[in-house]
Amino acid sequence: MFRLPGSPRRAARATRARLARLPRPARSASVVAAGAVLAAVTALATTGCAGGAIGESTAASNGKSFVAGSYDTTIYARGSGPVSPDVSGTTLTGQKLALTDYRGDVVVLNFWGSWCGPCRQEAPALAALARHFRSRGVRFLGVDIRDSPSAANAFERSFQISYPSLNDPGDEIALAFQSTVPPAGIPTTLVIGRTGRVAARIVGQVTYSALDRLITHVSAETA
Repeated sequence: MFRLPGSPRRAARATRARLARLPRPARSASVVAAGAVLAAVTALATTGCAGGAIGESTAASNGKSFVAGSYDTTIYARGSGPVSPDVSGTTLTGQKLALTDYRGDVVVLNFWGSWCGPCRQEAPALAALARHFRSRGVRFLGVDIRDSPSAANAFERSFQISYPSLNDPGDEIALAFQSTVPPAGIPTTLVIGRTGRVAARIVGQVTYSALDRLITHVSAETA
């Protein structure tokens, strides 16, 4: 469970209830066969997310907090993952962008907020991986949840995030994934193959090495 920023308690409770009702995808049988890749990505589900409140109320967190919830990793067999919805919106810099603009590339879709402690902790790894994979047919895209553009832009400057993020103050983009692989907490990261099918969902803070291996694995599968 996570506390949402910038809203009255009643609205926050209603939004948490909506997200709590979203279906969780069944774990694919390929999890057992994933071998070294699964061993690597399992670390994504446990890094920095154990026990109690994680995000502290500091200047960097915009006075908001994050409460630890349920963290796991789901990997789908090649070609068996659900098709990602064709979400679109306006980026934090005011540009129109659609997920379908990236069709043909592997996409790393990260749901985040400047108010979220684990999001701050994983941001340097995401920024570095985006630079590392820039010339290899892998695109990174953020979805900024319940944030103010000023706080989100400050976050991106602070962590040198070069890839775009869609502004999602009302959870519309997050809820568009209701019938596929909904974000079960913030942060959540989806790795989407070149055909638009979701290859993996990571709920919780990612690490550089584990996400690097997962992206490489998905890129090779969908090349």
